[in-house]
Amino acid sequence: MRLTSLAASLAAAALLAPAFVPTLLTGALQIGTASAQTVHHPGAAEAGPGKTATPNPIVATVNGDPVHLDDIRAAAQSLPDEMRQMPPNVLFPMIVNQVIDQKALLIAARHQGVQKEPQVQKTMQSAADTALQNIYLTRQVSPLVTDQAVRDVYDKTMAGKSGDKEVHARHILLGTEKQAEDVIKQLKGGADFAKLASTLSTDKASAAQNGGDLGWFKQGDMLPEFSAAAFAMSKGQVSDKPVQTRYGWHVIQVLDTRTASPPSFDSVKDQIRQKLIQQDVRHVVDQALTGVKVVRFKPDGSRDTGAPGGMPGAGGMQGPNVPGQAPQAAPGTPSAD
Repeated sequence: MRLTSLAASLAAAALLAPAFVPTLLTGALQIGTASAQTVHHPGAAEAGPGKTATPNPIVATVNGDPVHLDDIRAAAQSLPDEMRQMPPNVLFPMIVNQVIDQKALLIAARHQGVQKEPQVQKTMQSAADTALQNIYLTRQVSPLVTDQAVRDVYDKTMAGKSGDKEVHARHILLGTEKQAEDVIKQLKGGADFAKLASTLSTDKASAAQNGGDLGWFKQGDMLPEFSAAAFAMSKGQVSDKPVQTRYGWHVIQVLDTRTASPPSFDSVKDQIRQKLIQQDVRHVVDQALTGVKVVRFKPDGSRDTGAPGGMPGAGGMQGPNVPGQAPQAAPGTPSAD
């Protein structure tokens, strides 16, 4: 069964949050050590002087089928973060009730023979296959993505190196070249840039908020035409001629330039970790492919002799948003296509 992108994503997410991966992979999950200390668990009552506490006590039974503390730990994996912060004496019985409900539903489904239906069996097998893939990937990749490995990448590629050049600029966006040329003439005559932006610019977001100010940005953060013009200008300079992009005609003023400092380790460590996970997952998948024979067929059933082998490599890491920019594509910013 070919590894799905969803399976890879789940495995990557688990590795990014090692404290919350399933008990099967990392040992007992602490839903709060205080839970085991403050809540009475059947099976642990005999613990006392000279006796050893049961490490995985029974916390409930359903038709005689025991629910162990490890079952509760495993169920805690599906909880949102805000629920994990609840007091243990509130969280523990809530999860126990959830597991009891699930077991009761399973018993009812089995009594009706739902598990014998062909489509249900396919769904169950698919879920089992996905779980097996994730467990295998996590066991293979987790030992490789260590804190030291992340630090080594940072030290080799980022620490102590000069950052990218950045420009702080503002703009006025017009609908026609003639309108933009008229604005340039007004600016050369002493007109106030911010006032013209607030009254004339069609980029209402930047115009209304701060007189067309786009904040600091790197060259790749903007459309190529916009960046080429802005990064060729000096501090205080207004563009001599309008700059055309897909959004219209821009009049640009560069307010300042700088060379950015290299990012701190804490600000990029999660991105580096994600990149390492992507690379190592790809390596594990490639290794698995070398051990199998793959034969491909076209939708019409004929042999596909020209199909490429394997899957495309994992995508690169994405940098943070430019400060001051909205999540939506703004005039001058690159699109996703």
